[in-house]
Amino acid sequence: MISRRSLLGGAAALAAGSLAGCSTKFRTYDGPPVTGIVVQKAPRRMYLLSGGTTLRAFDIRLGGDPLGPKRWEGDGKTPEGAYAIDRRNPNSSYYLSLGISYPNPMDVAYAQSLGLRPGGDIFIHGTPREKRRAGDWTAGCIAVTNREMEDIYAMVGEGTPIFIDA
Repeated sequence: MISRRSLLGGAAALAAGSLAGCSTKFRTYDGPPVTGIVVQKAPRRMYLLSGGTTLRAFDIRLGGDPLGPKRWEGDGKTPEGAYAIDRRNPNSSYYLSLGISYPNPMDVAYAQSLGLRPGGDIFIHGTPREKRRAGDWTAGCIAVTNREMEDIYAMVGEGTPIFIDA
């Protein structure tokens, strides 16, 4: 026989679980629109903004050699500058991902002036494992936990401006 206490405890756990989000990677979002993303590389923080209001803030991981702007393919750096979210990938090998429009024409010109390729495929993404990985480990992307990526993926649409600052 199930006790009243067990039922109340189960209901409370269910309610808490629904507030914390479910395990599905396709959540819905009905809050204010995300009108911009700001990434601050030095403090390893990313902010989702609606106008001048911060909706959410996240701790992030960056490329393996994050100081300075990305200059060429394989340099391990995360780009710096103004870009936009240009694609969504629900089947990413890094859980979910949002593409960043790197390289822009200036990035391409700089890399070519050195006789190098600028690289590409820069994303905001989760991790191949559920837990946050320590330290900077991406190839130049911006990484968050999978649970955080579910929220970000639900909140951010294509065309959203992203500014990445040192």
